Amino acid sequence: MQPLRRQAAVVIGIFRSAPNGVIFVERAAHLRDHPGQIGLPGGSVHSEDADLQATALRELHEEVGVDPSRVTIVARLPMFSQRMVNNFDVTPFVAVIEPGELKIDSSETAGVFTVPLGTIVDEGLREDAVEHRGLRVQSLVLDYEGYRIWGFTARILEAFVAEWQSGDLRERVHAELGLR
Repeated sequence: MQPLRRQAAVVIGIFRSAPNGVIFVERAAHLRDHPGQIGLPGGSVHSEDADLQATALRELHEEVGVDPSRVTIVARLPMFSQRMVNNFDVTPFVAVIEPGELKIDSSETAGVFTVPLGTIVDEGLREDAVEHRGLRVQSLVLDYEGYRIWGFTARILEAFVAEWQSGDLRERVHAELGLR
C-alpha cells in the first residue's frame, strides 16, 4: 500500500526592491523533515489553512516573519511530488514581497538569505555531484556566496526558470515590480 501523500506549499518570494532577492531558508538542524537543508520558505498544510496559498503565506510568516500584507501572489506553479522521502506534494507560489525585515523563527529556521533574481534566471542551474548522507548524488545545483541549493528545491527553481523564460511569468512579475 502506498503511504498517504502530504500536501505542502512553498513561496518563491521576490523582493520588490533591487536586486530583487529571492528568499531562501536554512532549515534548523533538529527538524524531522530536511534538517539543515537549504529550501524555500514553506511547509505542510495545517487544518486551519483555507487552501494551499494560505499555507504558503502562513509558512512565510512563521519562518521568516513576512506578514501576508507585504505579499502579492503573482503565480501558482504546478505541483511537485517528492520522489524519495516524506511523500510531500508541494505547490510553489511566486510572490512579490514589499521591503522589510526578515526575522527567523529559530525553532524552524537556522538562517535566511537572498539570491538575486537575475542570478537564478540568467545564470541558472547546472548539474553537479552533491555529498548527502555519505553518498555522492547527481543533482541540479545553484551555488551562491557559499550556499548550495540543490535537490528538490533546485527542481522547483528549474520549473520556475522554464516558466520565466517562456515569458508569461516574467511579464507578470515585471508588471508587479513596475519593470518593463
